[in-house]
Amino acid sequence: MNSDSDLQIAGDILEVPHLLQTPREHPATVAEFVGLARSIADDRSQWEHLVRYDAASRWYHRLRTGPGYEVWLLSWVPGQGSGPHDHGRSSGVLTVLDGTLTERTERGTRALRAGAQRVFAPGYVHEVVNDALEPAVSLHVYYPGLTEMPMHTAQHCEARTLPGAVTA
Repeated sequence: MNSDSDLQIAGDILEVPHLLQTPREHPATVAEFVGLARSIADDRSQWEHLVRYDAASRWYHRLRTGPGYEVWLLSWVPGQGSGPHDHGRSSGVLTVLDGTLTERTERGTRALRAGAQRVFAPGYVHEVVNDALEPAVSLHVYYPGLTEMPMHTAQHCEARTLPGAVTA
């Protein structure tokens, strides 16, 4: 008998189904939404054929929906930007799929290259711009689904470089 505990496990613990967590059908945590965005980003066959570029305005396409969330695909030609805005009551995950985007906030400016991800809470004010010479593509996951995008004045996103940030 073990002096530390009288509990002993015999056999394969994985054969005891009531001890295992049921896999979630849909994301429910920040980490799971980040993982969803990363898995879509890594599988170009899910999105690459859908991308369009529009010189007149940013192009966007709702890629997927789930219980309470939406996934959007956006393209940005050089010079296109979102204007300073927040996402109402929605939290989000922004993932750059191709190219480089610049994010401006009241805290500074940050270059987001392909593979970069930003997680933000409701009310987070930022501006996203393609300051580069090449088009960019991004993926946006919103929870709950995006119902509003209030615009703000430029003073909320004054451009200054964050310490240690890489600029485009």
